[in-house]
Amino acid sequence: MLPLSGVRVVEIAQFIAVPGATQLLVDLGAEVIKVEPPGGEASRRTGRFGDAIFSAYNRGKHSVVLDLRDPADQERVHQLIAKSDVVVHNMRQKAAAKSGLDTATLRSLSDRIVIAHLSGFGVHGANADRPGFDVAAQAESGMMSITGEPDGPPLKAGFALVDAAAGYVLLSAVVTALFDRERTGTASEIEVSLLEVAIHLQGQKWADFSRSGEEPVRTGNQQQDIAPASDVVAVANGEVVISAYMDSHFARLCDVIGAPSMATDPRYAENAGRVANRPSLIADLTSRLADWTVDECVARLTAVGVVCAGIRSFRDVAESEWAEQEGVFVEAELNDNGGSIRVPGLPFSLSTVPKPAPTTSVPSLGGGNARYLSDPVAAISDR
Repeated sequence: MLPLSGVRVVEIAQFIAVPGATQLLVDLGAEVIKVEPPGGEASRRTGRFGDAIFSAYNRGKHSVVLDLRDPADQERVHQLIAKSDVVVHNMRQKAAAKSGLDTATLRSLSDRIVIAHLSGFGVHGANADRPGFDVAAQAESGMMSITGEPDGPPLKAGFALVDAAAGYVLLSAVVTALFDRERTGTASEIEVSLLEVAIHLQGQKWADFSRSGEEPVRTGNQQQDIAPASDVVAVANGEVVISAYMDSHFARLCDVIGAPSMATDPRYAENAGRVANRPSLIADLTSRLADWTVDECVARLTAVGVVCAGIRSFRDVAESEWAEQEGVFVEAELNDNGGSIRVPGLPFSLSTVPKPAPTTSVPSLGGGNARYLSDPVAAISDR
């Protein structure tokens, strides 16, 4: 028995944020019925980019195909929702209303169902029906304005950071709402927006902006007010990042690299000096570590409590002993194409949830039709 065994979820969504949240619900034991339009959700139809998204965020779900423009199919999805615990979607409000998925209609189906909705920009303002992807939230939250090199253009993160984070937020909200329903009998309505998540991710920056009134600036791999922090240092066979901005940690770093005098050098003795003299500091560290390997740096600095990490490739991570020991990746069978792939699994541990999770399948389009649509009421009966 997994923690969410017996919980039934209807998902009407595409791409990453909502499917990512419901994927985590699957890994915790929930039954997720993924409602797709004829031809499948958009990521099934977006080539290699979409194939990767779909296989990463839809393991173990049950796909049913319904045309929500058809009143008969709207009735079928209503029957599924009425006997479930959670319904979650990412449709804009006007589209949801046309599809029979507006909040009033959903609440009329069941007073016990948790209703969760993800939007790009929220539901109360002028942008309530504005389409929004991850990059739009990165742009409009201030995130891109502070990402990149000081003399370069604004940059987005190298992956769909806000979408992924929104999935975790949505998961937290759904689990909280289920707990609250069991305690109080009241089923919540959840609203999550990509833009609000993107802003919340930058809480430290917003606090500093509020205190100082100063706009944060792009600093590349550097931290604006501390050094060495996320600075990249070249070594014999690659690069490492070193974080030793506290004076005591910097002194340990200097001892290990055989340069104890750097800790008392007037340029480096205090953090403010290290920030002001960052180019020479990084040059001195690079010179001292030129003959060290990445693994040697990590081992020797870690041994004295200094944070150091190698800049690893995806292949490095996939083949690492650590990933195997921690059960980071799970096997996903590809029903439509055959074979299997390894994708990240549940990103936390519970004593009641095995890691890595058992192999699951990426659902074939409409694979759940026979089970759920021939007689929806029988397929999802009262408990």
